[in-house]
Amino acid sequence: MIVVTGGAGFIGSNILAALERRGEPRLVVCDRLRANDKWRNIAKRELADIVHPEQLFEFLEANRKPLKAIFHMGAISATTETDADRISANNFSLSLALWKWCALNDVRFIYASSAATYGDGSHGFEDDWSVEHLARLRPLNAYGWSKHLFDRRVARKILDGARKPPQWAGLKFFNVYGPNEYHKGSQQSVVAQVYPHAREGAAYQLFRSHNPKYRDGEQLRDFIWIDDCIDVMMWLLDNPQVNGVFNVGTGKARTFLDLASAVYRAVGREPMIKFQDTPVAIRDKYQYFTEAQMHRLRQAGYSKPFTSLEEGVTEYVTRYLAQSDPYK
Repeated sequence: MIVVTGGAGFIGSNILAALERRGEPRLVVCDRLRANDKWRNIAKRELADIVHPEQLFEFLEANRKPLKAIFHMGAISATTETDADRISANNFSLSLALWKWCALNDVRFIYASSAATYGDGSHGFEDDWSVEHLARLRPLNAYGWSKHLFDRRVARKILDGARKPPQWAGLKFFNVYGPNEYHKGSQQSVVAQVYPHAREGAAYQLFRSHNPKYRDGEQLRDFIWIDDCIDVMMWLLDNPQVNGVFNVGTGKARTFLDLASAVYRAVGREPMIKFQDTPVAIRDKYQYFTEAQMHRLRQAGYSKPFTSLEEGVTEYVTRYLAQSDPYK
């Protein structure tokens, strides 16, 4: 049995699809479905159970023996969320409780961290998870802080020789795009937001740059296709000796203009891009550059190449967004 927290979400539901393809016999989702179409993300999966977060530990206690691993993707992931109590309870305290449970019960634990832990990037994007290095990072929002707080707690536990899960890995996901993100609204990837405009031959508005070092549309991100993220996690499942905190990006930053243009070209149109001011509420917290350093994952043994931006966007548009059923 494998449990995926946040299993009805974007990354979680893609994990389930991959586990099902591998023939994993009992897949369990822990999530809140609520009154929207989030359930469609898991509608094609054969599931052993769907567990509400409030009942998770009761479920785990009743299923210790068959439990192989927990993929902990559940979190409040909106970078615009301002309720720090809610964020810390969901993203830090629950993660810590799951870590302790997995350590006590010898269950493998793979969890989602985030590139948001790096803040403005002034200390680089090195996935050095030493206590000293992590102490220097300064996330720009409560979401990034909560993920960083848990990374720091894990690093301290490892340094102190505390009991740990038989395998543990934290994954600092960069800008992920792909199917099953539709429930996220304004937090969907730029690919999903550009697509309706490109399909109709209308212009799309990117954020204007408010940093003199970057021209409009040339803000840089490490955009990564969801299947590449899933491949990393399946590789971890196949290599239980690998532990640590790892970046999950392509190692190559690209501009938002590149990304948006790739969407237009995927539908056979020339790009039509305009610009609007970045909202004042997020302007001072806006990241102008992210780029994953990937040598730690490579040194750990992961050798598969990452999908180029143009290939990933084309795959997303043609196989999913342009279809009557865009779900994986």
